[in-house]
Amino acid sequence: MLKKNFLILFATTFSGLFLNNFAEATVLNNSYKEVIDHVWQIVYRDFLDSSGTFQKSNWINLRKEVLSKTYSNNNEAYDAIRDMLSNLNDSYTRFLEPKEFNQMRIDTSGELTGVGIQIVKDKESDDLIIISPIEGTPAFDAGIKAKDKILSIDNISTEGMNIEEAVKLIRGQRGTKVKLEILRGSKSFFKILSREKIEIKSVSSKVNQTKIGLLIGYVRIKQFNANASKETRDAIKDLETKKVAGYVLDLRSNPGGLLESSIDISRHFINKGVIVSTVSKDGLKETKRGNGQALTKKPIVVLVNEGSASASEIVSGAIKDNKRGKLVGKKTFGKGLVQSMRTLVDGSGLTVTVAKYLTPNGTDINKSGIIPDLEVKMNINPILQREIGTRKDKQYRAGEKELINIINKKNQISEFNPDTINLNAFLKINKEDKVFSLN
Repeated sequence: MLKKNFLILFATTFSGLFLNNFAEATVLNNSYKEVIDHVWQIVYRDFLDSSGTFQKSNWINLRKEVLSKTYSNNNEAYDAIRDMLSNLNDSYTRFLEPKEFNQMRIDTSGELTGVGIQIVKDKESDDLIIISPIEGTPAFDAGIKAKDKILSIDNISTEGMNIEEAVKLIRGQRGTKVKLEILRGSKSFFKILSREKIEIKSVSSKVNQTKIGLLIGYVRIKQFNANASKETRDAIKDLETKKVAGYVLDLRSNPGGLLESSIDISRHFINKGVIVSTVSKDGLKETKRGNGQALTKKPIVVLVNEGSASASEIVSGAIKDNKRGKLVGKKTFGKGLVQSMRTLVDGSGLTVTVAKYLTPNGTDINKSGIIPDLEVKMNINPILQREIGTRKDKQYRAGEKELINIINKKNQISEFNPDTINLNAFLKINKEDKVFSLN
């Protein structure tokens, strides 16, 4: 069980949440103001303001205002909390009712119930935006894409709707359907999705053989949950026994998850060097580095797209900035904030932004994303799920080609060995020559 105050990187409404026994055992306190004040205290103490608009003096005045009122039931208190949090201009700091808290939990098996989308509220446009559909879910199979906007849910407009309200409408009994109106660019359309029990295996892997006979280790990470690091470790160890020449790490449409999972997985590929730095609201900086226990030194290419968010951006940013490998695909989502999950006195919950993270080069990618080394668009016509990570996958094909180039360059350099006669062959030195110099 994770510790209650463990820092968790949330990409979405579904990623990396947990519920401990405290929430289930707590009896609802009759003082609704106690819950309100608990939220206020957490924000006052720990909230990191990424927008630059938060002022403690205003927050102190707001406390006086909300605690001066009388609340006769949970709903009134919860509405007051949501109104209070709306002043923060931070879509990732959110209140969760006890039932929502429990529903949004990902347990150790990585199991979800829903249609398989992650959403965020854009504070500037007030839009409900899909970060990414989870691969293999009804939303993914229906062609839902990252950055799609939800205009309505079952013909109910989402204008002015918060995430909690949207989640209530989207979720429902398994086997039932929900109709979403989607805006993509300037075009709107409807999608009818079935609500299903979704079981997620975080990592899949295989060996791909190139046209010239090279063996490529393909590793796809769908989500950074509690099992992702071990599953990735097992995949790499297996691929190493199969003598792969390099790796294609696929982080496309991976919405993120646990901060520690992204650090551990980065360490599988990066032996030494900075992986990520987190900076708190007080400016305290904590830096995570490679631990000298990388599982492979072989070349790597990382596939990213608009749905690669948060934890995915930590791994891809670490690999890029350490010059450990190349990024191929499209610019990433741009979520550089860290949330901590807090259980409140009545069993409800709060996700609060407590830090921002920086890539090894000190880059803050929040809202700007990470630009790949080689920008490649996805196929114009959608490909089947089984074709992802094959030569029918345009971005994979480009990534494989880039990896072959890296491998070839590495082999050319390794052929020059100053400790052997290769040096003489390279310099074409006559056997009678006694002395030479390299200036």
